[in-house]
Amino acid sequence: MSKELEENRIPSNLRTLLILEVIGRSDRAMTATEINDEIGLPKQTVHRLVSTLEKEGFLNREPGGKRYRPSRRLRLMGAGLLHASRFYITRHQVLQTVASAVHEAVNYVVPEESGMHYLDRIDTNWAFRVQLPVGTNVPFHCTASGKCFLASLSKFARRKFVSALNLEKLTDKTFVDVDKLMEELDKISKQGYSIDDEEFMDGMRAIAVPVTDNSGRFVAALAFHGPSQRLSIEYLVEHREVLFNGSKTLEQGLLS
Repeated sequence: MSKELEENRIPSNLRTLLILEVIGRSDRAMTATEINDEIGLPKQTVHRLVSTLEKEGFLNREPGGKRYRPSRRLRLMGAGLLHASRFYITRHQVLQTVASAVHEAVNYVVPEESGMHYLDRIDTNWAFRVQLPVGTNVPFHCTASGKCFLASLSKFARRKFVSALNLEKLTDKTFVDVDKLMEELDKISKQGYSIDDEEFMDGMRAIAVPVTDNSGRFVAALAFHGPSQRLSIEYLVEHREVLFNGSKTLEQGLLS
């Protein structure tokens, strides 16, 4: 079959969506050739469409390379679709269930280029609380949700990612040494949860667990935080099962 006939098998209005679907399924940045390996269009067609998506802000090209990854615009579109779906309702209900059990602020946090982004939240009724509203972005290296995300990466990708971070010291407990942070991430990977022991903010502690898709890839962190005067490390660890149960429910919602 000729390339023209092969190309005509896929309607023009679907080609861009197929490219975005391939990018969305991948856990790494991809070249146009790698994208086309899964679609099967003429090479020049895929390169042209990928170039258009980059120009319009749906894809970002890695600096100095030929690999593409989703941009903020594409992720916001995806987040909007989730928000409009029944998953948003399920997610909010899960956060409320967790909050009623731990009596602290509960958050659903997703990774972005600039850090971990608070996408959903149930606040606490305590008068004394730590304010981190929806829309807040926090660092990767010193937050429970950020370390949870970093620990989900392969050891090679983890080292590469951490080495590129600005390990800014925000408190006396912040990890500012790459090797020590790598040791912490290895521990988190094995135990399945992450704790922020006043590393991001003096007087605040937090715990987070991963929410993954059906391929085991990190989607978000489910976390709760509060003042260290109320939250001991022991309290956080004792309530980790509440988060694990919430995470399992969220993962089932992603599959439905």
